[in-house]
Amino acid sequence: MEVDTEKRILARFKSDTGEELESLIDLPVNVTVDQLTNICNNLLNQNELTPFTFFVNEQEVIKSLDNVVQIDKLNTESVVDIVYQQQSIFKVQAVTRCTSSMPGHAEAVISVKFSPSGQRLASGSGDTTVRFWDVMTQTPHYTCKGHKNWVLCIAWSPDSEKLVSACKNGIIFAWDPNTGKQLGSAMTGHKQWVTSLTWEPFHSNLECRNFASSSKDCDIRIWDVKLGKCIRVLAGHTKSVTAILWGGSGLLYSASQDRTIKVWRAADGVLCRTLEGHAHWVNTLALNTDFILRCGTSIRIDENVDSNDKMVLQRLAKKQYNEVYTTGNGERLVSGSDDFTLFLWKPESEKKSLARLTGHQQLINDVKFSPDTRIFASASFDKSIKLWDGKTGKFITTLRGHVQAVYMISWSADSRLLVSGSADSTLKVWDMKTKKLLNDLPGHEDEVFAVDWSLDGYKVASGGKDKILKLWQH
Repeated sequence: MEVDTEKRILARFKSDTGEELESLIDLPVNVTVDQLTNICNNLLNQNELTPFTFFVNEQEVIKSLDNVVQIDKLNTESVVDIVYQQQSIFKVQAVTRCTSSMPGHAEAVISVKFSPSGQRLASGSGDTTVRFWDVMTQTPHYTCKGHKNWVLCIAWSPDSEKLVSACKNGIIFAWDPNTGKQLGSAMTGHKQWVTSLTWEPFHSNLECRNFASSSKDCDIRIWDVKLGKCIRVLAGHTKSVTAILWGGSGLLYSASQDRTIKVWRAADGVLCRTLEGHAHWVNTLALNTDFILRCGTSIRIDENVDSNDKMVLQRLAKKQYNEVYTTGNGERLVSGSDDFTLFLWKPESEKKSLARLTGHQQLINDVKFSPDTRIFASASFDKSIKLWDGKTGKFITTLRGHVQAVYMISWSADSRLLVSGSADSTLKVWDMKTKKLLNDLPGHEDEVFAVDWSLDGYKVASGGKDKILKLWQH
């Protein structure tokens, strides 16, 4: 007579936000990830097969449960909690080759940004011009002249219909990407160069009229692009403002060389709180809602909606923002500094940081939350990228491979891949499943200053000291 020796466990499914599914389930310990996915979809009453990742005691289940469950250490009453994380159904393919090298700029390319719609690409350069490129034909569209000094930053409006650019002279221009023409007159007021630009979120203002700028002159200015005027000046920082973000709940977040981060109410310019803790300049900021805010009108629309009706799109944008906001338990902010540390904050309500993150050996240059908000990545002059838990700030791992400073990072829309640009003239693509290097992308002849992954997932753009813009695809 054969005896069934198959080892079994009592398991409970829990979402990564803590909700428990139904009652306990009796499972064989060799149950596979595919089988767990089927069970999870059934329990959640989901028709299509949504992909999931599973964890037991913070260890990912790679093939089957017996990888992570030590059956001999469980007593008969033990219940194993299986935490499930829903993955994006939409899957981005890793970029593997350069499909286009686009010359045109006469000086270093400082910034490259895809429009939220993914149809257009803009670049700002030390040659004082802004250029629009046709992503489909991979050719230059328009060269926009007006600035008299290095273009330091550019920002697309959430509806992809306008681009603002700012230069070392502190002057800001707005451009029409459809014609390449200047919109209105130059916006002046800053006394020194502009360091950062950010638009009011689409769900807050469907006209996409307002944006904010930060400057070396210590001020933040809010502008009405239709009037071409500054409508509010936020003064309070005592040194250069290095970065600024416009959050989804009506707050502006600014980082400064005065070692503080300030939280402002955009509607009336009131300073809500000052976040302190860094011992040196604060260089960079990231919000867990950045990706969903950047999507603007380019929302992945599953519903049958009129994509030309801005009010319908605004309602969808608001709904999607609220989902991210609720899952994240509000807006979370990460700051990176010259003091080699990062801080994680709940800036809407608390002055005290949630966590201080150490480990980098040199200054932190860039930090970005993954679109699903579960991880944030930090890039440093110490040649490494570090990954951290998006909720707690707990250190996950270090990505090594670059041989010089890492300047900028950008996530794929499905959060499965990360691309980095470095002073070593390469881009590198990292796989979040293995937490290892997936593709090395040489091709630039000098330092890579800027990199951006399009929201549709198909293309990466990069630019740098060699004055060339490159497009990378699968």
